[in-house]
Amino acid sequence: MRESRVYCEIVPHDIGVDELRARGFVGAILSGGPASVYEPGAPGVDEKILDGSIPVLGICYGMQLMARVLGGDVVAEGKREYGPATIAIADHGGVFEGLGTAERVWMSHGDTVRRPPLGFTTIARSETVPVSAMTDGRTRYAVQFHPEVVHTPRGAEILRNFLYRVCGCTGDWTPAAFVEEAVREIRETVGDRRAICALSGGVDSAVAATLVARAIGDRLTCVFVDTGLLRANEAQEVVATFGPRLRLIHLDAADRFLARLAGVDEPERKRAIIGEEFVRCFEEQAARVGDVQLLVQGTIYPDVIESRSRDSKTAARIKTHHNVGGLPEVMSLEVVEPLRRLFKDEVRRVGAELGIPEDILWRHPFPGPGLAVRVVGPIDREKLDALRRADAIFLEELRAADLYRTVAQAFAVLTPVRSVGVQGDYRTYGALVALRAVSTEDFMTADWARLPYDLLERVSARIVNEVPGVNRVVYDVSSKPPATIEWE
Repeated sequence: MRESRVYCEIVPHDIGVDELRARGFVGAILSGGPASVYEPGAPGVDEKILDGSIPVLGICYGMQLMARVLGGDVVAEGKREYGPATIAIADHGGVFEGLGTAERVWMSHGDTVRRPPLGFTTIARSETVPVSAMTDGRTRYAVQFHPEVVHTPRGAEILRNFLYRVCGCTGDWTPAAFVEEAVREIRETVGDRRAICALSGGVDSAVAATLVARAIGDRLTCVFVDTGLLRANEAQEVVATFGPRLRLIHLDAADRFLARLAGVDEPERKRAIIGEEFVRCFEEQAARVGDVQLLVQGTIYPDVIESRSRDSKTAARIKTHHNVGGLPEVMSLEVVEPLRRLFKDEVRRVGAELGIPEDILWRHPFPGPGLAVRVVGPIDREKLDALRRADAIFLEELRAADLYRTVAQAFAVLTPVRSVGVQGDYRTYGALVALRAVSTEDFMTADWARLPYDLLERVSARIVNEVPGVNRVVYDVSSKPPATIEWE
């Protein structure tokens, strides 16, 4: 929606139609989800939303819910489809305006609509599922596939058709409009209070800090915590980059974090520990600054979705992000998250609007837990040092090949796997390093990057020769889904 310059909000499934109208909504999308419409407690919807008075687009579960509420027939555990599929389009009006007679789409469902509701017609089918899309021909549309993911090549056109042709949107929401609105909201939220900002040096926290600084000026102090889990030379680079731009405190807390993480191998436990330690560090710095009540974080929407945040009762948790589900229940600081409803590409556009340099905006994302979730299993300083060197080699070679900007994220992972090798005519039993590089627009879905073989060969040779204890390198060719971008 946002890529089509249309403002949208995420609201709970049980919102009433009267509230939608009062807030000025011109249409609604019922999203996908992991539930079956027949499960006890499955998410429902105000039936008046589906009466045709406002445009509605149902996607996957949303289609099944629409069909069931309106009297159609949904088969629980019906004909499953997971992955790419081809649909045959029978009606080229409405959401399918401008598309061909056959289109590739991404399916991911178990339940199936067997019979559309009265007054609806089938407008697309796949080889496996005869009702892949349906409509009443006026305001209500539904598709069984996922137009919102990059694996549906013309999905953005389908969504734009719904926005412009069905809902009558004008597409006037821009980064400049977001900045103006966000600054106003931050001023209203913060009032005359003081805040500290959790600054990691990544694009999200940099944009959040710059946005809040524009709103409240010198009442914002940024705190950069060196956890000992950062990439090579990262602490020095962050201080050099942001020290002259913002009021910045540099805290070396490596010993503290590594002591808490000693012997911990479960990734969700790592994230919880790191999230708690971050907050305690910020609370202590807030007390030193004095009269600080607010903590600014660069949380973005994929973090919220994957963590099943506290304001969502039904969203499925993929993993806990340290700055969302990893926050401790008891905190002395009130959290401010100005980017909470933005995706990564939107954050970069807002950053450009704020005048943030490109080398910051296009820096590859780095998880808040850092290398703790890129060393699979328990961590120690030796493993971290080995991974730091392997990761630095990978990024150095990407930049040398002028490919750094062509991938959205690239990194090395130190696995717990050991394998037999031969180095210097001697048998070795060394560690295995995995390389991961992905292409994506929004980080909700991603595809593995097709890097040149000669580049991978150089990286592999350098890692094996320059990183002690490593004798094997592999390349991860998994997409998201079914994998996630990070390994833990």
